[in-house]
Amino acid sequence: MHNFFFGIFPYIALGVAIMGSIARYDRDPFTWKSSSSQLLRRKQLIVGSILFHVGLIVITLGHVIGLLTPIQIFDAVGISHGAKQLLAVVAGGIAGVMALVGGGMLFHRRWTDPRIRQTSSFADIAILAMLLAQLVLGLGTVFVSLGHLDGHEMTKFMSWAQGIFTFDGAAASYIADVALVFKLHLILGMTIILVFPFTRLVHLVSGFASPFRYLIGRRGYQIVRSRRSAPLPARDGKAQRSTPAE
Repeated sequence: MHNFFFGIFPYIALGVAIMGSIARYDRDPFTWKSSSSQLLRRKQLIVGSILFHVGLIVITLGHVIGLLTPIQIFDAVGISHGAKQLLAVVAGGIAGVMALVGGGMLFHRRWTDPRIRQTSSFADIAILAMLLAQLVLGLGTVFVSLGHLDGHEMTKFMSWAQGIFTFDGAAASYIADVALVFKLHLILGMTIILVFPFTRLVHLVSGFASPFRYLIGRRGYQIVRSRRSAPLPARDGKAQRSTPAE
């Protein structure tokens, strides 16, 4: 099971996330949105949303940079493994608390407000609950990491993550002896990636992709119908055609 979860499951999760996102954007582009509930109730939304999103962005960037940057680069710039571990504990802990508080506010708002809950799908509530559980596990790893401030444990996760992307068959063995809370954190994280295309989380991709599309000049066309050709509502069973505006 260890080899499955940490040697095979990552490829299943990434494959479904990539292909599922492409299929959803191609087949149901109008569902590619965050489905904001601001019009129903603004209370708790602004503060909770800012804390939640800022915390998650810091955590996501920290994980991507910290895990996928080759160890040789940190050594070359003079960042020791211990310093990297301490930075991850402090920055990750602060961002994790922010995201957990903000996410708790959003979950309470979505769960207790009848109108918002009525317009929320099962996936909306489930993915928010999964993210909150992931944040709790992540904060749990902070306490374990305090006992490994030499950074040796961190290098195991770096070797595993980079081994997955370089198709290293021994990647799972690099984290065979880490604490259970780390393994649960990784499994739930990969599960969130797996269900990513089927939830509102897809709007995260839009946040990163939209500026790039503008820079390369690939912004989609906007279709506008002229008043001259736009039919008016039917009267007496016959469609009316508009006249030019004065």
